[in-house]
Amino acid sequence: MPQPQPQPLVLIGHGMVGQRLLEVLADRGALGGDGTAGRPVVVLAEEDRPAYDRVHLSSVFTGTDPADLALTTQDFLDRHGIELRLGDAAEHLDTTARTVTTASGHVQPYGTLVLATGSDPYVPPVDNVDAPGAFTYRTLDDVAALTAYARGRRTGVVVGGGLLGLEAAGALRTLGLEAHVVEFAPRLMPLQVDDGGAAVLRSTIEEMGVTVHTGVAASRVETDTDGVTRGLRLSDGRTIDADVVVFSVGVRPRDGLAREAGLAVGDRGGVVVDEHCRTSDPHVYAIGECAQTADGRVYGLVAPGYQMAEAAADALTGTGTARFTGADTSTKLKLMGADVASFGDPFESGATAVVFSDESEGVYKKLLLAPDGRLLGGILVGDAQAYGTLRPHTGRPLPAPPAAYVGPSESAEAPGADTLPDEAVVCSCHNVTKGMVRTAIAAEGLTDVDGVKKCTKAGTGCGGCVGTLQAILDAEGVVRSTALCEHFALSRSEIYAVVRDERICSFSELMNRHGKGGEGCTVCKPVVANVLGTLSPELGLTHILDGEQAGLQDSNDLHLANLQKDGTYSVVPRIPGGEITPAQLVAIGEVAGDFGLYTKITGGQRIDMFGARREQLPDIWRRLVAAGFESGHAYGKSLRTVKSCIGSRFCRFGQGDSVQLAIDIELRYRGLRSPHKLKGGVSGCLRECAEARGKDFGVIATANGWNLYVGGNGGTRPRHAELLAADLDREALLKLIDRFLMYYVRTAERLERTSAWLERLDGGVEHLKEVLIEDSLGLCAELEAQMERHVAGYQDEWAAVLADPAKLSRFGRLTGEPDAGALEPGRGRVAVLPDGTEAALFKDGEGNLYAVGNHDPYSGADVMAHGIMGTRDGRPVIASPMHKQEFDLRTGVSLDDPEVRLPVLGPGVPAR
Repeated sequence: MPQPQPQPLVLIGHGMVGQRLLEVLADRGALGGDGTAGRPVVVLAEEDRPAYDRVHLSSVFTGTDPADLALTTQDFLDRHGIELRLGDAAEHLDTTARTVTTASGHVQPYGTLVLATGSDPYVPPVDNVDAPGAFTYRTLDDVAALTAYARGRRTGVVVGGGLLGLEAAGALRTLGLEAHVVEFAPRLMPLQVDDGGAAVLRSTIEEMGVTVHTGVAASRVETDTDGVTRGLRLSDGRTIDADVVVFSVGVRPRDGLAREAGLAVGDRGGVVVDEHCRTSDPHVYAIGECAQTADGRVYGLVAPGYQMAEAAADALTGTGTARFTGADTSTKLKLMGADVASFGDPFESGATAVVFSDESEGVYKKLLLAPDGRLLGGILVGDAQAYGTLRPHTGRPLPAPPAAYVGPSESAEAPGADTLPDEAVVCSCHNVTKGMVRTAIAAEGLTDVDGVKKCTKAGTGCGGCVGTLQAILDAEGVVRSTALCEHFALSRSEIYAVVRDERICSFSELMNRHGKGGEGCTVCKPVVANVLGTLSPELGLTHILDGEQAGLQDSNDLHLANLQKDGTYSVVPRIPGGEITPAQLVAIGEVAGDFGLYTKITGGQRIDMFGARREQLPDIWRRLVAAGFESGHAYGKSLRTVKSCIGSRFCRFGQGDSVQLAIDIELRYRGLRSPHKLKGGVSGCLRECAEARGKDFGVIATANGWNLYVGGNGGTRPRHAELLAADLDREALLKLIDRFLMYYVRTAERLERTSAWLERLDGGVEHLKEVLIEDSLGLCAELEAQMERHVAGYQDEWAAVLADPAKLSRFGRLTGEPDAGALEPGRGRVAVLPDGTEAALFKDGEGNLYAVGNHDPYSGADVMAHGIMGTRDGRPVIASPMHKQEFDLRTGVSLDDPEVRLPVLGPGVPAR
């Protein structure tokens, strides 16, 4: 007798958690297909598309094809005998007959049923909430509708200041709208951060141009006489003018089917389940956001949903050993460019709090410790680098003082991954422990994070553990390569040596002699440009933008100005020692007024002018040069400024003329290209008003001369400079600074500040004393002579550009039909399409043309034409000049985040 066909497993809902259940069952061999005896599966999906990645929903606003978010394939469904019914929502559940009736009238029997219906966006009781300009933000259809409606509109407001609300505000900015956020609680992200963290987060977000309203609710969507949305009225009587309103307040479990069928439902919603995710009916399970778990919670994060799927799969396959008793709700994400993380219980009462806050840098860190020293939880805003190390220690004593994790420290580094026990979960999304990662590294010979991701799935969820994965690789003794990039096996210091010794004068020549082929990239091109700039007096080169060098430069050096977050530039003329004449002050004021620039006096004794468009820069600098100014080099990896106090000229405590010495030092070292930016300071006495010991090199006057300090900076790990020599006269001081700077330029690696370089040197400052004072390597005369050649060869870079029509042409746009001859290899130009869209045009070394959108989907600025073109793994790429994310010029896909892409416009795009 033939055996009766088993009734199918029916899954209601095909979201991320539902798809995860199917994958776990497939991995266990529990599904049909491929001739196996597994049970048949029917999936009833309300949406008309298969499961997709809702975590990265916002990437669609930045150009990602919705198809790229898909979490499954037809091949997967076919291989495992899964019948997927799209666009046919389940409407009635009969637990007695064990059937589900869908919207189309189809009656589907089941043997076992799993509810994975997720949640609905919660919309508060607001008048006129159905106005045409009001939206929720939950599905791809929501994204499509919002994108279409937002075209041509100016202002949007988001109701809700939590995770989803801030993400929605970022989406509005990406769509080109001015954004407001309204939050009923007194602070942003009230479930994740405390008052201190929220204050720093708010400040950061407001600096990005988003207006925040807290402690107030929405009461009515205002419309005009035609019913078009025109604003949002608040509970305090104010009205925000807005064309678009997005409700992103929270979610409610979708438990309607369960309620109607008589299954137990929590008082505040959610289908009640036990530790195996089984409902009050033994044949029905519930997982994800629709379920109220055994600990009485409804989890709104994907990681707990995945863990529920694994527990349910274990019960469905007959073992039942896996249980869901609660989940880690730690979160780490980047909201509108601001790092935010919380873990454990960040609000535990009665705990000891360790707090570090730096509002000027937008950083807030807080750890909560139990009386026995166990880490209970924490909050990180603005700098979440320690998240990967701290989260696995939750519930355990920290292996080092808390300050090592949250505050700047000169004496101790925070302990790394080697302090984590093997049972510590490093990836909560996929429940991967440190021990599992270590085993994979040893068994598979893994050498990088990508390999760990592929082998263990760690790091493929939210991505918050990627730093910890690299730390585990380091702790396991996996040696990182010192190669600069895929194009050169040499380090930056080795490249400097071969360029100097072999008198190499171009990137092409260096690639031919020591490279691996290709166009170069956003790493090696600027490094080689920097080295050629430093050695230009030795090599007979005249200007950083001459010939092939222009194609190597970052946008800052190419345009001799600082690129800002909105795509405009800042102009920073040199003001040595802070000395400026009344006429020059007037000139700066007139330039700023005539060009509509924002002005700011900086801590480095400069007057910055912000908001200049690229094409305005030559006209601005013509007037500044005429007024006696020169380039301040604020855009380069070079000397920025030498700060001074007033010294002995006026101060009654001054023991040395700090102003004149600062001027002399700045004029001596201006234009010196270096591995990273350089800053100096000169104080007229030990009261240290110029803060010289916080600089890369600092000078302090004493009764017997000048003391020289080196290796300080004010970066993410502030470090005081160390005394190199004391009581020097002026001549000896300058010689020693010459030697120090040139030795640093020769031996430091890419983007290595003097502080990190000094810490890396074997022997530290004592080594410097041997080399630079005792001349242990016989280099002192050579270093001094090299600096003298630099001083003699200095020229003002902006004055040279203004005198050269070819260099000036780079500040304009292409006109007429694009001419391949007008494009420099590796350097982009802007063209405007008939519909007003800006295109970024590029030509590679072989003459191939590429055209992509000029709009950077990460920053929202129109700057892609200013980025560096190169190759990565043989693919032609363009790097955003903002934060160096790379895009494939053939497909537009971001190599850093495949969900983000540029529109590909094709070669030969017409310009005007």
